[in-house]
Formats: sequence, structure tokens, C-alpha cells
Amino acid sequence: MSQIDIPSQFDVLVVGAGAAGLYTALCLPESLRVGLITKETVALSASDWAQGGIAAAIAPEDSPTLHIEDTIQAGAGLCDRTAVEFLAQHAPSCIQSLVNLGVAFDRHGQALALTLEAAHSRRRVLHAADTTGREVTTTLTAQVLRRQNIQVIQQALALSLWIEPETGCCQGISLFYQGKISWIRAGAVVLATGGGGQVFAQTTNPAVSTGDGVAIASRVGAILRDLEFVQFHPTALTKPGADRFLISEAVRGEGAHLIDNEGRRFAFDYHPAGELAPRDVVSRAIFSHLQRTALDLATANVWLDMRPIPADKIRHRFPNIIKVCQHWGVDVFHEPIPVAPAAHYWMGGIVADLMNRTNIPGLYAVGETASTGVHGANRLASNSLLECIVFGAQMANIKLENIGLSSETPVVPLRKFSPDPSEWHIQQAQLEALREKLPRLVWESAGICREQSRLENAIATIESWQQDFAALPLTQFLLALRPAEPASFDLPDVERQLGLWAETRNLLDVADLILKSAAFRTESRGGHFRLDYPQPDSNWQVHTLIQTNHWWKSPLLS
Repeated sequence: MSQIDIPSQFDVLVVGAGAAGLYTALCLPESLRVGLITKETVALSASDWAQGGIAAAIAPEDSPTLHIEDTIQAGAGLCDRTAVEFLAQHAPSCIQSLVNLGVAFDRHGQALALTLEAAHSRRRVLHAADTTGREVTTTLTAQVLRRQNIQVIQQALALSLWIEPETGCCQGISLFYQGKISWIRAGAVVLATGGGGQVFAQTTNPAVSTGDGVAIASRVGAILRDLEFVQFHPTALTKPGADRFLISEAVRGEGAHLIDNEGRRFAFDYHPAGELAPRDVVSRAIFSHLQRTALDLATANVWLDMRPIPADKIRHRFPNIIKVCQHWGVDVFHEPIPVAPAAHYWMGGIVADLMNRTNIPGLYAVGETASTGVHGANRLASNSLLECIVFGAQMANIKLENIGLSSETPVVPLRKFSPDPSEWHIQQAQLEALREKLPRLVWESAGICREQSRLENAIATIESWQQDFAALPLTQFLLALRPAEPASFDLPDVERQLGLWAETRNLLDVADLILKSAAFRTESRGGHFRLDYPQPDSNWQVHTLIQTNHWWKSPLLS
């Protein structure tokens, strides 16, 4: 990429360019100078991969009240009703805003087409074939690139938040960009970095989903919530060599059957709604069924049979699924698709209010990075894109006057990292080994089913790996940088190496947070299932709260 000069100061920095970051940038007042930072390009995010759609009560037979009740039912006792009401009531107007921006949702005649997804009581999911996320993000990206007040900074990595020591306000970030670390001031920083699915060996998330926002916020004392609640999508394509491509829940909503090797619809053994039960139930049904019937759990699968859906409807609704399955040798019109569960969505995150404010002045969080209370212990299908849009829209109301931003960034001498080449190769190998081992450990210990001894062993291993990581010369150099102190690197392939370092650090922290949260909650609820505590416990109808390595319970929820 060509060199682009970045200003040393913006009014607002938005970190992340999925649906949450893009829509936030568009909704911020046009009088503000906005920097939009993405560690890849503006087209690579989990939102871009979202297939199913976006939920909104716009049908005559539907209502926000029904949407609220479905969301709360799915959330297993941990939803914040005020936040859910806010989400559902604002959904129809936000859909209209997307249509006005040019998002081409599917239609029946003039009316917006709606489909049914699991745990919804009405057809309320808008879609653009089976690439809704791509349609939304592509449209939003085009709008962002037209805005004069928004500067997009691609292939740039936010390393840390810059906190003003006297006030505790967030006043910017440190950024790794084009081989150097610089510090950029801002009146406010909005974290919209998505989830952390890459902490699990099996995930539907793209490679960029390494929990960056939660990790960097946790290090400066942001309050986090409910990090044990991970939604495992029941139906990810399971073929040797293939990424765990998500086969949308909408496929089951349109009539596909979940079957075992004998062709039996086994999901009804576990729940009366069968394959349309809530996601966590279907994921555990598959996991339990494979435990009973499969020789090797790591490679085992069940089957998703699309043949009960009329062929014309499959072609119209699911062209991308047809194409991807075809690429991997599966003809969905004549054979079922091999599927198994994979980590899909993180319900927990940085605690944020209805204005996206965190406990740190000047720091905001939007989308999957945030915990607003709308998802509780288990997200209702297609509420995730909706949350990005509804809460992104709130940034139109941002108030910057109390942040106390200094006018100038001090000029500080550049520090340079020049390691011995032979030692650097050893560091590189250590980093790559950590990055490879970590997701396997978390999948085995904190995947679909968890229990205390495995969690404790994994926590001890992660803590040991964190010590190894801290001892690396690159870690010691980077963590010794003072605020506003820039740095450069005499390293081969510096972008890849710094990216690997930063993501490995974030994943180590995220793994530690998820494992300790899962060990802390001694019950099963929503996306968190304990083999040693298989039932919900009314004493645990509370949020898990975390700040600077301290875990506690919120008061009992009504």
C-alpha cells in the first residue's frame, strides 16, 4: 500500500470496520473529523460473513413487543429488558435507514421479504439472499468512502488505549501502521472490533476476530461482563481443509432437516422443536449425539439435508451456500451437507450503556465487542447485525466537550527495535507455536461442554504461556514504550510479525478471561454449559463482572 500520512489527532477514532464501525462512522456528526481504523481492509469482518439476516418487527402480524419477548426468552434470564426494548423499538426505523442508504434487501413484490429463524415467534428476518452481511457492509463502506469527514486507515493495528493519567480519560490509541508505532489523540475512541472467535480452534469467524477490543480495554480497567457466554453455531461446514463455513440458520428455517448417519432427525430426541430449537440446544444435541455415535469427535459430523426445500427456493435464497458447498464437493440439491458446531458469537464484552459509554470517560464500545445487555446468556438469531445498527446510530448524539483533550501531541524521540537475527528466529518460532496451540486448548477445555478440572488445567497452561510471552524481547521492548513514544523496527516482514505479536497477546488475554469466567459460573445457562453443573441455578441469575483480574457477581436480576 502507498504511504498515507495520518494526522496526529482526530475528533473521534473508530477501531473496526464491520457493520458496527462503519455505521458508527456514518452516524457521527459530519462536523467531526473521524478516523476509521481497520487491521485488514474495509471488506473483511465478521459482519461481512453474516448470512442469515437482520431482525426487525415490520410485518403487520408482528410487533416490537413480540420481538422483545423472543429476545428475552432466548437470553435465559440475563437480558437487560430496557436495552432489549430499546433494540426492538428502534429496529424498524433502523431498517428504513439502511434501505435509504441503498441496502438491497430481498423483496416479495414491493414488500420486504421476511424469513423465520430459530426461537423467533414470527417471520421477521430481512435478508439479501444468503449474504446479508456482505450487502450491508458493502453498502455502508461505499457511503463511508464518500464522506469527506471520515479518513479510513487500512491495515493498521490498534495496540493499546492511551489513558490520560490524571483524569483517567481515554485520549487516543497507539497504532502500528506501515512499519511504525505512533500515538494518535482523539476526543473519543469507539471500539467496534467484533468478537473473539479465533480463540477457538473451530470457529465461523474470520481470521481478524481475535478479541482485540475486549483485550485492550481490559488492560486499562474497563469493566467487562459475561465473557463465559459463547454461542456455538450448530451447523458449520465440516470438510477436511475447508474453513468452518457457516451454514445459516435460515436454511433450517426454510425447512432443511438435521440428520445423523442413519438419516434420522435426531434433534427431536433433545428438544420438541427439533432443529429449530435455540442454537445452544441444537449444538449440544449434535455434540451429545456424536459423543454417543462417533469414533473420533474431532473429525465427526452430522448432516444438514436441504433437499426438503424446493430447488427454486434454494437457488433464490442460498446462492452463496450452493457455491461454497460446490467448491468443497457437496451438491446441496442431491446430498446432505456435513456439519458440526463451531464458535460463532460472543455474548459478553465491554459493559456499555445505551449511549455506548463504558466506565472509562471517552471510551465507547459498539457491536459484538460491547455488552449492552441485549443478548443475555444466548443471542437471538439475527439480533447481532441489528445491534450494530441500532447502537451505532446512537453515536449521532456523542458529546465531546467534557473529554479535556490536549491540543498538541508532545514530540518524543523515536525508539528502534533491532534484534539479533538468530535470536529473532527463535522468538518468531515461539510466537507461531503459541498462536497455534492456544485455540486448540481453549476449544478442548471451554468449548461446548465445560467442567472444572479441565478449566483449571487450561488456566494454568495459559498463565504459563503468558509468562513465556512476557519474557520475549519484543514484548519487553513494546511494553516499555511510554505514552506518545514512537517506535520503528529493523525486522523482516515487520507487518506480519507485529500483527502476530499483537493478536497472540490479545488471544492469550481473551483465553484467560473466558476460561476464568467459565470456571467462576458454577451452573449451566444459555451459551455456557457445565457438565459438572448441568442445570441453571437461580442464585446465578446474575451477570459475571470483571475488572483488572477481579471477578464478581452483579445483584440478582428480576
